[in-house]
Amino acid sequence: MNQHPILPPATIGVLGGGQLGRYFVMAARTMGYRTMVLEPDPSAPAGAAADVHLAAPYDDIDALATLARDCAVVTTEFENPPATALHALAASTLVRPAPRAIEITQDRRLEKAFLRAAGIPIAPFAVIESDTDLAVPMVERGIVGAAILKTARLGYDGKGQITVADHDELTAAWRSLGGVACVLEQRLPLDREVSVVLARGIDGRCAVHPTAANTHVGGILDLTVVPAEHTDGAPELAVRIAEALDYVGVLAVEMFVVGDALLVNELAPRPHNSGHWTLDAAATSQFEQQVRAVCGLPLGDPSLIGAGAAMVNLLGDEWSAGPPDWAAALSDPGAHLHLYGKAGPRPGRKMGHLTVIGSSAAAAAERAVTLRLHARRSLQLDH
Repeated sequence: MNQHPILPPATIGVLGGGQLGRYFVMAARTMGYRTMVLEPDPSAPAGAAADVHLAAPYDDIDALATLARDCAVVTTEFENPPATALHALAASTLVRPAPRAIEITQDRRLEKAFLRAAGIPIAPFAVIESDTDLAVPMVERGIVGAAILKTARLGYDGKGQITVADHDELTAAWRSLGGVACVLEQRLPLDREVSVVLARGIDGRCAVHPTAANTHVGGILDLTVVPAEHTDGAPELAVRIAEALDYVGVLAVEMFVVGDALLVNELAPRPHNSGHWTLDAAATSQFEQQVRAVCGLPLGDPSLIGAGAAMVNLLGDEWSAGPPDWAAALSDPGAHLHLYGKAGPRPGRKMGHLTVIGSSAAAAAERAVTLRLHARRSLQLDH
């Protein structure tokens, strides 16, 4: 592995053009790097912020050749670029995280097998790929009671997931998902959902942001609160995973808290929605950490600034009655409004987020939710 740091004004390439890529590009450009985004959508948020936007498919031969020729390193802002594209790039330039690490997180079958082999605690699961797999009773696979059927690939924000109560419902659910490869996971009596976002450098050192507590609505992240309480062991578990993957870059590890146990749910080989609070409330954001990690620079301080912080997502639903009124959010000294520049708001689409720094995590969360409600209803708040 190349151990020499990549310094500005070198060009960094990014596969993917969403809001995660946009903030990565902004961090890189602030640090003096040039940026090149490969993203098919000509109006993608990251493409608008980059020096060069290659509006082409992720497996376009000419676009990949341009990235390999002009970029000192290439990274990703989502976990589903074609593996063939990643390996083609890796033959000619640095790709961080490594293609194999991204391949593992692209497929729930590979991810679960990797975690189990690494001794990481996870929920009981079974792979469903055929009618033969369906014929095996759930209980014989160690799954008792309700379970969640998830497509092995491409499902996110609650998509491609169906809760099933018994074997008959499992069969119907698998058919409704098109009979594609799936993972069946035991449904757990969750106390909380938490996540750890960390960066790991080329020297193997890790910088771990404080653990976040997450609330989902309809399968989509709604509220993140930092620091999460009573999550001892979560940072160490995330570091173990990064080390087992020989990872370089930013990694998000989603976990379930069940009683006194921590169980890993999913991995994201990139910055994460639950780490957006770091833009305003951490000494070094997850996006600057990604730049530092993939360029072989020393990692920054991941500490929380202040006593507590919270982030609420702003979905397209907020625009259903017309443009939201951001006056209160923009006048609050502890609040930071982020809009991603996406056209055409629609229900469930992530249009932005709002971060609040407060005297405690609970106070920040209450304020963030209230400011979002104000924007939706144009209420007057007492300051």
